[in-house]
Parts: sequence; structure tokens; C-alpha cells
Amino acid sequence: MLTSEELERYARHIVLREVGGPGQAALKASRVLVIGAGGLGAPVLMYLAAAGIGTLGVVDDDTVSLSNLQRQIIHGTPDVGRPKVDSVADRIRALNPHVALRTHAVRLNAANALDILGDYDVILDGSDNFTTRYLVSDACYLAKKTLVAGALGVFDASLTTIRAHGKDANGNLNPTYRCLFPEAPPPGTTPTCEEAGVLGALAGVLGSMMALEAIREIVGFGESLVGRLVMIDARAMRFETLRYARDPSNPLNGDAPVIRDLSAHK
Repeated sequence: MLTSEELERYARHIVLREVGGPGQAALKASRVLVIGAGGLGAPVLMYLAAAGIGTLGVVDDDTVSLSNLQRQIIHGTPDVGRPKVDSVADRIRALNPHVALRTHAVRLNAANALDILGDYDVILDGSDNFTTRYLVSDACYLAKKTLVAGALGVFDASLTTIRAHGKDANGNLNPTYRCLFPEAPPPGTTPTCEEAGVLGALAGVLGSMMALEAIREIVGFGESLVGRLVMIDARAMRFETLRYARDPSNPLNGDAPVIRDLSAHK
């Protein structure tokens, strides 16, 4: 049930035919977890809080550094040296006191991933390394959670939604993250953000798109990105979408699955 203050706050959502009162109520009832409070997590958290997500969680064990502020807009100069989850909490509470914020000041790993993810409906992965991406995607499959996965390059970015525990309209199993990227690149072949740089505004674009995709998944309008990968080329300002399907040899929901827990993740 929306209060009179919430009705006014979310009025521009509620007048949308595709959202309306029922859609806004669904957002209020939802529980969403954001992995990382960095370049992608910053706009994701702010737009989801503004949208009225009922319970919003964030996982990050890092502290704010001055070099973060070029793109991590949820933090400010006075936050340098503070735990990121603390500055997130201050910003989100100031933005929307109706959101119940839960902070997890830990590094996600095989031992805690399923316990943390288990309390949420939709997971948004804004991590910056393949180790965490594979861990999150495997954990979401095992926990039967919807995953919105974004990845940021120097001048490029990509976005997809993964619901590998479900089936499409024809009864076929949906693809996994491992269907799209069977193996991580060898260590050292992909430069870090610190080494290669990152365009701050591009992080804002992709993070906003991730928030939009989560809202669409919760409310249920439009065409999901399950089985579709959106690619952004910031140099040419070009957006392309490709379709991908389940790989029968993938180790999660393939014909002979071998991943049944997170023990392979160190």
C-alpha cells in the first residue's frame, strides 16, 4: 500500500500506463541487491532508490578514494577514506527515506554469496572483475535469482539479463552467463580500470540502463534482455543488440551439468 507521500513522490511513474499503481507497488515490495558501489553501482543505487525499491542492498568492502569521484557519483569529496557502504547509506537515505537500505561491508565469496543473495529477488552485478562475475552468475543460478549483468570497458560496455533457472515461451531453458562467456580471459590479458582508464559518463549511461532493466523485470513491461546482449560503443555512440542461446555444453544448466555448488570458486 502506498502512502499519500509516496503517491506524490512516484506520481510520474504512476501516470505511466505500463507502470501505474500496481507497478509502483511491485517496486515497493521488491528486494534488490547491487554488487559493488563503484562506477556502475553508483547510478544503479541512486536510480533504484529514487524509483522506490522497497529493500535495497549493497555489497562492497572498499573505501572511497579520490580517483573514484570521476565516475562514482554517489560519493562526494568529504567521503574520501570512508567505507563506500557508509556514504551510500547517507546518500540513499537523503534521497528517499522510504527505501530500506541494507549494507554488506564484505567481499562477496563462495562462503557468503548464497546467504547474501538469498534475501533478494533481483541481483545487479556492477563488479569490475571476471572472478566476481562468474561467482555471482553461478550463485544466481543456484539460488534461482534474476541477474542483471553489466560490464564496462574503456569506451565500450555491455548489458544482459540472465534467468538461467527459467525457461522461455517455448519451454526451452534460458542461457547462462557461461553460455555467453564460457571462460574468463587468461589472467593479465584484460587491463584493470586503473591501468586502462574509464570514461566516467559511460559508467553513468550503463548504470542507468541496468537500473532500467531491473525496473522492467520487476514491473513486467517491454521485452526482457534475457538471451540478448546490448553492446555500447561510446566512440561512435552506437548501440547494437545480439541474441544468444543456451549452450548444451555449459556446466550449469547444460545437458550434463557439473556445477552444483560454489566449491570451485576460491
